[in-house]
Amino acid sequence: MITPQNILRHELTGLDVRVEQAQNHNLNGITGLVVLETRNMIFIRTRVGIKKVAKKGVIFRFTLPSGKRVDVTGTVLVMAPEKRINMRIKR
Repeated sequence: MITPQNILRHELTGLDVRVEQAQNHNLNGITGLVVLETRNMIFIRTRVGIKKVAKKGVIFRFTLPSGKRVDVTGTVLVMAPEKRINMRIKR
């Protein structure tokens, strides 16, 4: 089960997401469904098509299946998703 405490170790594909803050101001406010995640990019399905958003320099707001919203700095997500799932998180 995905919680705010363990979101970094879970698959992000299938979650609703909003770009809250980005260095590229044209990306601010993009909302949609995460359809693919690579080492450096998140692909978001929006109403007008699929948008590619670089992880670095972006704050994402993910909506968990429970309805909770979690803000995540994209810089901590910059790595292959399969490696991030197995990493240890410092507490």
